[in-house]
Parts: sequence; structure tokens; C-alpha cells
Amino acid sequence: MSKYDYDLIIVGGGLGGSALAKVMAANGARVLVLERELQFRDRIRGEGIFPWGVTELDKLGLYQTLVAACAREMHLVDTYVGGVCIDHRDLHSTNPHPMLNWVHHEMEETLLRVAEGSGAEVRRGARACGISSGVSPAVTVDHQGRVEDLHARLIVCADGLGSLARKWANFPVRQESYGMLLAGVLLAEMPGVSPETNSWFMNPTAGQYGFLCPQRDGMVRAYVWHPKEWEYRYQGEEDLPRFVEDSAKAGAPREWYAGLRTVGPLATFDGTDTWVDHPYKDGIALIGDAAAASDPSYGQGQSLTARDVRVLRDHLLASDNWDEAGHAYAAEHDRHYAEVHKFTGWLYRLFYEYGPAGDARRARAMPLLAQDLTRIPDVIFSGPDIPLDESVRRRFFGED
Repeated sequence: MSKYDYDLIIVGGGLGGSALAKVMAANGARVLVLERELQFRDRIRGEGIFPWGVTELDKLGLYQTLVAACAREMHLVDTYVGGVCIDHRDLHSTNPHPMLNWVHHEMEETLLRVAEGSGAEVRRGARACGISSGVSPAVTVDHQGRVEDLHARLIVCADGLGSLARKWANFPVRQESYGMLLAGVLLAEMPGVSPETNSWFMNPTAGQYGFLCPQRDGMVRAYVWHPKEWEYRYQGEEDLPRFVEDSAKAGAPREWYAGLRTVGPLATFDGTDTWVDHPYKDGIALIGDAAAASDPSYGQGQSLTARDVRVLRDHLLASDNWDEAGHAYAAEHDRHYAEVHKFTGWLYRLFYEYGPAGDARRARAMPLLAQDLTRIPDVIFSGPDIPLDESVRRRFFGED
């Protein structure tokens, strides 16, 4: 009789947890997903995944499933600096896959159903309340009034940025010294916004930035962000006028916001990068934001999650020694996260850093970038396998 109740217990049933459950159950693993929410809700994030993340979803066999159920393929991205469109990008011509836009909680519901349909056991309303590592790692679960310890070959913590499972497993968390405060809201009645185009707005001189991400039925997820040292936050319907004003300061056409109404909460969160070095030990693996959370203003979080799932799946299926597979996954995760983190740091210093130092960098680099956009490494759209050596850095900052 097996000493394990399951091959794999996954704490968290969002994008990473459900995707991993689906692909491992489809390959014969006994999988349990613990999801505390009975119904996913709007958490104001994750409405667009960039092409390199879509490529990862395709490798997981989830691309067409999501398009059929809840995702919209987006091939056009406009980038504005100071209110001027500097790039109208057709992803047909630059990437093997488009972006996908989705209402985040609808995507989560879709993937959790797909995981269950592939043979994973899903317990909703189940609260993980402790983790122990070692040769027979276990999760303490409180579900419908019953508390029990469940053992697995591998426990995967996919419970997000504020992961309690990560804390219980004693993974030290690192945090970047800089970052942005980002606010979002789901809006309706924005007829000026093209339903086929994602729009990015940057006004570094004013320290204001924004993104518009069209959704189904004419809805649009709108974001604005600013340096976190400014400290002010948007919270609730009463702050919508200021949100609109700052969107216009970022460069979004003010008329696009005339007559709009909210269909979800308006709130602000800290986008500072947090991460764990080597997110595996003693039978416990971290994926997604629990392993490394990239500032959402760069839009890399969901792509990083999809890659985590694909890399962990590949190593688990390639080896009977899941401890070795866990360490191999963590080493590969550290490499691809480090490249994304390096590049978003470059972007921060050039586009987001507010004040004289940032202005000086922009005065040198921006005229050269305007003449030749290939000076910008294409990490955001094409992923962390793009070369980022010193010659690339110097070219990006206008030092060559």
C-alpha cells in the first residue's frame, strides 16, 4: 500500500495550480487541488497574457481550450509615450502566438473545470492550514469541518503572492527596493476603445502610466500606475474621477472615458517584485507568484506562471526521482525569472524612475529608441530567452 494519499497535492486552484493539475492528471498522476474559494471573484489583475506565455500554454495543450471557453486573441498592441503612438504592433508579423485577453476569474473557473475533467480531484472551500516537508510531505487540510493530514510525493504551493504555504514551508522571500503602485478596475461603455487593440500609455515626465485591455461584451480592464514612493492609492467608486484624470495624464485620450461605468471594484496594490531563490526543497515546490511575483505593470506574471507549470511538468514526467526533478525545475525557474527581473529593472530605470536621474537617462536614450525600436529587447513579448548581455544593455540605454 502506498505511503502517499496522492502523487501531487496542489495548494491553490488558479492559473498555475489548475494548469499543473490538468497536465499531470492527464498523464496518470493522482492529483488533489485544494482551492479555498467556492467561487472565484474579481481580484483586479491578470487580464492579458503576452505571446511568450501563450506559447507556453500551447505547449501545455491549453491554448485552444481557453480560446474556446473564455479568451480573446489579440493581435494589435499600441504603445504611446507622452500621448503619441510610437508603435502600432501587429503580433501576426512578430510572434508565433497573439496575446490572450480574458476576465481573470472566468479563466480560473475554466481551468479548474478542465483539471477536474482530466481526472484531478478538486476540493473547493478547502483551507490548507499547515505544511510539513520531508520524505513524506503533508498538507493539513480543513474541509467541511474535517481536519486531516494528507501526504503526497510532491506538494506544490500555487497560492499566490501572499502564499501562506510558502511561509509554512520556510522559504525565505526576497523583495526589490523599487516598484510601482498599480490600480485597476473593470469598466463598461468605452466605445472609443478598439476591441481589437491593447493600449499601453507612458508619460515618464509626469510619472503616470496606464494600460487598457479590452474584454468580452464591450468591457475593458483599465489600469494606471505611478511610483510607489508617491504613496497615494485609489480605493472605491469615489476615486474613479482621479483614476480617469491620471489615465489622461498618462496619455490615454480623455474622451475614451466619457460616460463610463464600473462593473467591478477599483483598488490599488503594491507591484514590487518578490521572489524565492530556488523554489524547491524537501518535497515542496513553489510555482507562479508564490515562487516569483513580477511587477504587474510589466505584465509578465501569467507568462512566468505558465512557464513554471510547463518546466515542472517536463521534469516530473522525465524522471522517477521527483526530488531531483524538483531541484531541476527550481534551477531552470531561477534562470528564466532572473532574466525577466533583469530586464524589468532596466525598464524601470529608463521609463519609470521619476526625477532627475531618470530624466537624464531618457534624454540620452529616448531619441535613439524613437529612431530604432529594435534597441528595446523584446522580452515582454518574446520572453526571457532573448539575449540580455552588456552590449544589449548599453544599446538600450543609448550608451552605444
